[in-house]
Amino acid sequence: MKTNITPPTVGKAIGIWIRVSTEEQANGDSPQHHLERAKAYAASRGWVVKEVYDLAGQSGKAVTQHPEAQRMMKDIERKHITGLVFSKLARLSRNLREVQDFGDYFRKHDADLISLSESIDTSTAGGRMFFHLLGVFAQWEREETSERVAASVLTRAKLGKSINGKAPYGYQWKDRQLVIQPDEAPIRRKAYELFLELRRKGTVAKRLNAEGHRTRDGKLWRDMQVTRVLIETSARGIYYFNRVKKHGNWRSAEKPESEWGKVTCEPIVSETLWNQVNQIIEEQLKSWSRPGPLPVQTFGTLAQCVCGSKMYVRSGSAKYVCRKCHNKIPMVDLEGVVHDELKAFFASPAKLASLAAEAKRNLAEKEQALAAHEREIAKVREEMTRTHRLYLDGHVTPHGFGDFYKPAEERLNQLNASLPKLQADVDGLRVTEVSSEEVLAEATALYDRWPLMTTDEKRRIAEALIEKVVIGDGEIDITFSYLPTSEEQCKSQQQWRGPG
Repeated sequence: MKTNITPPTVGKAIGIWIRVSTEEQANGDSPQHHLERAKAYAASRGWVVKEVYDLAGQSGKAVTQHPEAQRMMKDIERKHITGLVFSKLARLSRNLREVQDFGDYFRKHDADLISLSESIDTSTAGGRMFFHLLGVFAQWEREETSERVAASVLTRAKLGKSINGKAPYGYQWKDRQLVIQPDEAPIRRKAYELFLELRRKGTVAKRLNAEGHRTRDGKLWRDMQVTRVLIETSARGIYYFNRVKKHGNWRSAEKPESEWGKVTCEPIVSETLWNQVNQIIEEQLKSWSRPGPLPVQTFGTLAQCVCGSKMYVRSGSAKYVCRKCHNKIPMVDLEGVVHDELKAFFASPAKLASLAAEAKRNLAEKEQALAAHEREIAKVREEMTRTHRLYLDGHVTPHGFGDFYKPAEERLNQLNASLPKLQADVDGLRVTEVSSEEVLAEATALYDRWPLMTTDEKRRIAEALIEKVVIGDGEIDITFSYLPTSEEQCKSQQQWRGPG
């Protein structure tokens, strides 16, 4: 009769598996504690610890593709270790399929899985059965937790309560409210202004980088990041959350609108500016409307049909035409109507008061941007000083000093180069004190000079004053945007010279 004898485990080469999620670490569950526990157990059995596989911070949802898991499996295959010790089955993985795959893999290579909390050793039939049962329970626990979290998120969204996830750029969570982040908000506002001027996301990113601005993570701006901050709605005062459900690492799908949550916040830009920018982005997505040179027609970016479509002047034509419903209006007729509206626009005391209020708002925004810029310069200088101290104290090598110091120095130079322009903008707004009479006089001069201006001069003034011109059947509706300062009104005319 043949008897199977289990070989002694003394001297067994084992590895220790450490996986504690970030959330568990925050709750005091230390990876070091799990390591010391496994080492003590191995010592009590006379086993030799050959390797430690550290997956601290990794979720248990899927671990097989983690570099440490791959290294462990190669060590099992080459017999470098013949067993893996972990404190609890859920630390190995919370995915039933992965747990079963690990079990099959270890069995194929004559290696053992040892769970300390559940006292599992897969070298025995009972241990293997218990191992799979506990795998089922781990999967059930994960799914139940996921369902509870999903239900909680949906409930909070329906009640309009925030989830306090990562705040959008330009904001921060404070006392469960979304409030302005003073260092980021001016940069986000600048991104809108630059895009309205340049109409190129990549060019906006280059301008921000050249002026020394960086993302929240301290990285260079890219066109994709610029797109995200431009289309995100918090900048106009409404932040939506719980909108997207992820599928895997890259794929995602939008949830039904009934599951969205919404919170209000202080806007960074006006509703008008946000709409203008996002309308341009939407138009750029259409194959027939790629961004190109600025239009030469006076109202090329402003004319809209009453049906909601943009109106354009075709090559060789003298009319604005809607491509969707073929509504049209002669260029000269539209310009005549706008010309007549200019004088009436500035003849109202209420509008002049609005002008003064808008000028104050412009000054406040510029002052905020300047203060944020100066804080950023101070921050970079402080980082450079700390790096220099570490170098002088011998904590950083000359090579390491260059790696840290040179990028900071480059960024400081960029920030310093763009500082004078910001200071000049603030100085200009502070010293420009314009009376209502002067504004009215300049508006009248603008009305008188209009017929003598070039098309490009008219276009710049129209885009500064008008949000949109909606053209219907025999009706024209002109929506004026914010009232600019008198300096802005006539800036484009400063080089114009009328007849003596």
